[in-house]
Amino acid sequence: MPELPEVNSVMMGLNQLVKGKTIRDVLIDWPRIVGAESPIECEEFVAQLKGQTILEIGRRGKYLIFYLSDLFLISHLRMEGKYCYFSSEKLTNYTRNKHTHVRFILTDGSQLDYEDVRKFGRMEIVAKNQLQEFFEQKQLGPEPIVEEFHLQEFAKKLSKIKRPIKTVLLEQKVVAGLGNIYVDEVLFRARIHPSTFANQLSESEINILHLAIMKVIEEAVAAGGSSIRTYRNSLGEAGKFQQNLKVYGRAGQPCELCGVTIKKIKLGQRGTHFCPNCQPIK
Repeated sequence: MPELPEVNSVMMGLNQLVKGKTIRDVLIDWPRIVGAESPIECEEFVAQLKGQTILEIGRRGKYLIFYLSDLFLISHLRMEGKYCYFSSEKLTNYTRNKHTHVRFILTDGSQLDYEDVRKFGRMEIVAKNQLQEFFEQKQLGPEPIVEEFHLQEFAKKLSKIKRPIKTVLLEQKVVAGLGNIYVDEVLFRARIHPSTFANQLSESEINILHLAIMKVIEEAVAAGGSSIRTYRNSLGEAGKFQQNLKVYGRAGQPCELCGVTIKKIKLGQRGTHFCPNCQPIK
């Protein structure tokens, strides 16, 4: 699943490709991607987007935000969603991919396709005055950057949660953008066992965890994310952070710090990687 660093890389690529372009038409081949259950609902979605200019593409957590002339288009890639851009020249030999479910036809003759093997991704139109409310309803936590991710508030929230820290960080409520890959990496860097209850963390552990979250995400963003399995950004480029992964995907291999074998367990139905020596259970 694309996490914050991967979505950020997609955002940057889309700004290079479609910023300033205008939507002439939208073709929808799988209505549920746009939250529709009928052709009429699809027509309403398309009608709102026709003639809208893409002013910029932004991001909030794992969500892409298309800033349009009169509204916002929010896109969540979920498991395997991706955007593919075709210039007018490339469209001369264009064949629709069987996993392409939404096509944005642009007025300059180019096209932006949304592909999704599992069809889990979603798009939603939001009015200009409802963007903040949209994310408040999602109960989305702060971005993992120093200007927004405050230690005291983080510690206060964790002190009230009696659930494994791995599960808590995946929920997006105490901090936004982390998924399975980066939660495993963050907890390894902080030397915290993933099954440790959030309210059992010491002040020192919370301080270290807070810094680890920001540092890992910062490094992953700089590397363009991690290309695990199918991920590519909107320019078709792979990320490079997978070269720096210390525990995720390394079950059965020796820990780079202590040599003890990395383990993988199921926690909250998610595969979870950790070093039993560096991250001892409480």
